[in-house]
Amino acid sequence: MAKTKTGRLHTTRNDLGANVREVSVGLLNATLADTIDLTNGVRMAHWTVRGPHFAALHALFETFYDQLGEATDDIAERINQLGGTPDGTTQLVGAKSRLEAYPAELRDGMDHVKALAGRYAALAKTVRAGIDTTGEAGDADSADLLTGLSRTLDKALWMLEAHLD
Repeated sequence: MAKTKTGRLHTTRNDLGANVREVSVGLLNATLADTIDLTNGVRMAHWTVRGPHFAALHALFETFYDQLGEATDDIAERINQLGGTPDGTTQLVGAKSRLEAYPAELRDGMDHVKALAGRYAALAKTVRAGIDTTGEAGDADSADLLTGLSRTLDKALWMLEAHLD
């Protein structure tokens, strides 16, 4: 078993070299923590949103956390495919997320939209950097996975920002 910065790589017949897999597993685990954290923020917004845009935002936030849930599953499965272990526990996510903590006291719909827009933008930026890193390392599949996530994040950000104009 090859040792990684995030733990140990499990035995796999995946033909990517250990160094490539180490880079991707580390990057994907960081992205996983951020994506789970964002998902939880979106759920908090869905549960607590109030105001004149309640119905539309409540439904929109549900769509967003469903999308993010699919993304986290894809990321965690890719980590396993590379011989890694997903850092998906609540404790690990809390310790490793690079996103600003979501304010639990928010209720107003537009306040939620602003808070989420900032977090979507932050995650999209790190995901784009991850596309380059995994691509340069030689892991085209992880780069492709992150490219799809980038499109999802950018579309959600566009929809959030449309509420702020």
